[in-house]
Amino acid sequence: MPPAMQAAEGAGQRRNGPRILMNAAQRALSRGARSLSLGSPRSPPPSYGSIVTVLSIDGGGVRGIIPGTILAFLEEKLQDLDGPEARISDYFDVIAGTSTGGLVTAMLSAPDDAGRPLFAAKDINQFYLDHCPNIFPQASKGPFGLMRSMMGPKYNGEYLHSVVKELLGDMRVGDTLNNVVIPTFDIKLLQPTIFSTYNAMKDKSKNALLSDVCISTSAAPTYLPGHHFRTEHEDGKVREFNLIDGGVAANNPTLLAMTDVSKQILMGNPDFFPIKPADYGKFMILSLGTGTAKIEEKFDAAECSKWGLLGWLYNRGATPIIDSFSQASADLVDIHASVLFQALHCEKRYLRIQDDELKGETASVDVSTQENLNRLIDVGKALLKRQVCKVNAETGKNEPDQNRGTNEEELVNFAHMLSEERKARLQKEGNVDF
Repeated sequence: MPPAMQAAEGAGQRRNGPRILMNAAQRALSRGARSLSLGSPRSPPPSYGSIVTVLSIDGGGVRGIIPGTILAFLEEKLQDLDGPEARISDYFDVIAGTSTGGLVTAMLSAPDDAGRPLFAAKDINQFYLDHCPNIFPQASKGPFGLMRSMMGPKYNGEYLHSVVKELLGDMRVGDTLNNVVIPTFDIKLLQPTIFSTYNAMKDKSKNALLSDVCISTSAAPTYLPGHHFRTEHEDGKVREFNLIDGGVAANNPTLLAMTDVSKQILMGNPDFFPIKPADYGKFMILSLGTGTAKIEEKFDAAECSKWGLLGWLYNRGATPIIDSFSQASADLVDIHASVLFQALHCEKRYLRIQDDELKGETASVDVSTQENLNRLIDVGKALLKRQVCKVNAETGKNEPDQNRGTNEEELVNFAHMLSEERKARLQKEGNVDF
């Protein structure tokens, strides 16, 4: 049995008793108590340190392999500093993910029976290699697949649902090791629905099964079916969700993560005292894209002016209307965050890693052949060697940042900063002497 499915089997047998919703202070205490028995103690909350650490992962289907490759490198560097048991979730206060990024978020943050992450970062890509061919079967391509997608979703989603449910079992959003932020969009209410650990601990109706949230945030229009489920309020009143892909609202969830922290500060969450709600200079953010095909400049105004409904929904293997919306939302977030950190004179605390030069099948969200999946791993590895880029607010394009090194070098620096922050927090809490 593959490691991913072994983890899923264990997860499916996990706790079935009633849940106890803890407030933030209780959760921080429970994390501290658990960390005493571990080789790599989790970081205490930001109130014990000086910054808020955020990891954000874009949506992008099979292209989730690209951030998977980046995260494997970062976790390896953290292990070089703090030992082989170090995991990504030990260092980030908030992990946000949309669509495929939401699934990666769950893999990094969901606990196993020992209270450690279900997946090491190095295992993420193997999960994609094992399961993407069945989530996106290539038999759905070609003219018959196109006809089928005109009448319903391109893929039925049954395999994705079964794998996610088996992997995450009865775990709920409030059970995650980190505060996760996973966006979805309610097609019935026509508004975003954001799931986060902190919200789940305060509102029972938002403490949904993590599997339902992952299925929902991955339900990309035209590709996978929307997802319906119910939860209950404290008084027993039923709450219904009719959800589709979070990329409709926020394909790059960086700002959602920052907003979630600011909201917690406004509400007086002791995890973040004494940080102020708009004190963004104390944020440290790693934002991982899943790549784009901007370099192809595939369409122009003359061509799209002739399109009708079908042309906007499917054209030369792409979905222009969906691609435009999701890329626009991701780019606007990057522009906002980049300019914000420049204005605060703390550019080194914001690192966006994105490849705008995907071509052909690597730019697809659903080409799941082994050849393409392996090419995406190579894309991630090559991206590590490239110079750090920052978005040009005027042109919207990523340009090399002459003041920074390669993505690999910056991630090594990030690893050192994350390690030092974690050690300082543990020392202040009194858990560990260094």
